[in-house]
Amino acid sequence: MAVLADSDTRWKWGALTANRIAPREIRLDGFLLRGRATPTARQLGEVGVRADSLREVTAAEFLRVMREESCDILVLALVGGGVQAMLHGLNRAWEGRADRPVVVTGYVGVVYEKLADGLLLRHGADLVLANSRQDADRFRAVYEGVGADAGSVTEVALPFLGGAPYSGEHAPYTVVFAAQPSVPDSRRDRTYLLNRLVEHARRHPGREVLLKLRSRPGEHTTHLEELPYQKLVQRLDPPANFRLVYGHMGEVLDRTDLLVTVSSTAALESLHRGIPTVVLTDLGVREALGNHHFVGSGCLASWDQLDDGHLPRADGEWVARQGVAAGGTPSGEGTYETAFDAARERIGDLLGRPGGLPPMTPYYTPVTAPGYLPGILARHHLGPDGTPLPGAPAADREPGPVRQIVRRAARGAYRHGVQRVAPVIRRMGEL
Repeated sequence: MAVLADSDTRWKWGALTANRIAPREIRLDGFLLRGRATPTARQLGEVGVRADSLREVTAAEFLRVMREESCDILVLALVGGGVQAMLHGLNRAWEGRADRPVVVTGYVGVVYEKLADGLLLRHGADLVLANSRQDADRFRAVYEGVGADAGSVTEVALPFLGGAPYSGEHAPYTVVFAAQPSVPDSRRDRTYLLNRLVEHARRHPGREVLLKLRSRPGEHTTHLEELPYQKLVQRLDPPANFRLVYGHMGEVLDRTDLLVTVSSTAALESLHRGIPTVVLTDLGVREALGNHHFVGSGCLASWDQLDDGHLPRADGEWVARQGVAAGGTPSGEGTYETAFDAARERIGDLLGRPGGLPPMTPYYTPVTAPGYLPGILARHHLGPDGTPLPGAPAADREPGPVRQIVRRAARGAYRHGVQRVAPVIRRMGEL
């Protein structure tokens, strides 16, 4: 089995999904698509997923590997445009091949924006995984609404749910704010949330208040982070019971009594374990923030309410439709472990199909999207027919030390530009 991922969070989703949908014990070969969000060694270690092999590749190199080597199942853990480019590129690479792998794709977490765009870019894979019953219904409605085959939509669950059910307050009582790299995206809103978190720590000196961060300075994850909280907190004087934490989200949740976020998927991890969970309304309930996804959850609340001791109670029916604690218990015992059975069964049927699998048939083709598809393919250095363009970046050999230094410097310059230069230019433009 192979997984192609373009960021740390997508690698986590892809690798864990691969282990859950495999019909039997597997060898896992990982590929990291070279780009701005290629994970660092520290980020990969934090994910905690081990692969039998792991290498960084360009799109052209990955297609060459897939043409020359074989595997049973391929998980594309990429942004939508990357999935679409690989589907066309793989169709070209596998021309005339009767034993191509089963191709699987899906979403890392909550789907709260670009539903139609993202789904149609993923159409063509053999399985498009939906993390909940609600998502499966929405995905099928989109595909059927444009006349595309919806048979690939397969209901599963988030692959990283788990951990011990919440059993009561810890000592000290611990409040965790799960930060997001790009939500909210303005300095004013991020400073507001940080100030309220610090103020909560001051109001409740007996509590431990943690700011859970996704990446360290200079690292990138799935989304760009122009204004890291590490930088903003330097201007404050937080109390001793406030601190920044990194690491595996599950380990942080082991000691959490109250999880607070704007719209992070960490809320679903927390709800799965029965931990009191708050989705903030301070900045409004808006599609741009993603917290509109939690309407009906019973988790919406503000910092004022939390400061006054409010504890939310999640709505069981809403939680069940999200594929979280679907068994009616904090851990979802009895149902979560079977959530991937349908995917395994479908993959087994496809692998056993006489004569192998036919070419994939994405909704987007040069006929259906002549003004859109070529640009998506070109961003990955592929021509309109999925063939790598002349001069496409390749990684046929391990880069030498000079090339590695240049590459690290280029990434550092890019990240500096995103986190330091771009915000300054934006502020100057607002004068």
